[in-house]
Amino acid sequence: MKLFKTLLIPVILFGGWNARAQTVNSKSDIEQITETLTDYIEGTANGEPDRLRKVFHPDFNLYTVTDTDSLRIRSGEKYIADIKAGQKSNRIGRIISIDFEKDAATAKAEIVIPGWRIFTDYFLLLKYQGSWKIVQKSYTWRTYPKAEEKK
Repeated sequence: MKLFKTLLIPVILFGGWNARAQTVNSKSDIEQITETLTDYIEGTANGEPDRLRKVFHPDFNLYTVTDTDSLRIRSGEKYIADIKAGQKSNRIGRIISIDFEKDAATAKAEIVIPGWRIFTDYFLLLKYQGSWKIVQKSYTWRTYPKAEEKK
């Protein structure tokens, strides 16, 4: 009986340590979603279409309303094809918010293109096959404010 207790204590301690190590080393959903959105922001800014393919679902689409008040739907493949490998753009992006429940998430980001436009992007993400993917993006934009003229 004493031998059993002597062996049981290290097994319990080691088992608890091992479970804790797995928890500490695994990334939270918020961290994973943030990485997905960062890949989108940096992939578009740095001309990295392969980085975008990694985070977009193959059937991904973009949605916006045009100046003539009609819905514009653009395929994700066309969007990615317009990103030229190695061609950096003057885009500054930041994540504004993330909300998720289990395997579904929404997120909001702002993309500033100085001197031109400020985009607000709304994302729908789903977690499947072990990673978060952007399945849809809706966006709008406003004109970048002009600097006040010097008097």
